[in-house]
Amino acid sequence: MAEVTIYTDGAARGNPDGPGGYGTVLTFTDSKGIRHEKELSAGYKKTTNNRMELMAVIVGLEALSRPCDVEVVSDSKYVTDAFNQHWLDSWIAKGWKRGKNETVKNVELWKRLKAAVDKHKRVTFTWVKGHDGHIYNEKCDMLATSAADGANLLDDDGIEMLT
Repeated sequence: MAEVTIYTDGAARGNPDGPGGYGTVLTFTDSKGIRHEKELSAGYKKTTNNRMELMAVIVGLEALSRPCDVEVVSDSKYVTDAFNQHWLDSWIAKGWKRGKNETVKNVELWKRLKAAVDKHKRVTFTWVKGHDGHIYNEKCDMLATSAADGANLLDDDGIEMLT
């Protein structure tokens, strides 16, 4: 079974009314001991930081063509705590409600992320402090911010659900 590490970051300018982007780096070592990296990124016209943090993980997991053992490394407590603190399980059990019967934001992305996680044998989530010199976190931040500042930005159809 392949072991993959997915590093992720999301960015938004003028959160929640500005452009944003995600950056993802997948790393693995093949059977010959050769290390591989794949970079993924995209920018959106109007989005939020949390939506981009989610998209970074989603596209990384969806890029894998077969079940793997995966470690997701993110500077987003929103993402890592949802799994490590079992928030996601609670939200699902409560019909996508949280706290005082408030609807969970970004439900369509959480559902997509859960489906992507479920395709793999094991997925663990590790939090790293952002902008603290972690080489892959810095690389993902550069990919995310470059995508947010780039041309040919995509529409984030889900942002309309939040307004």
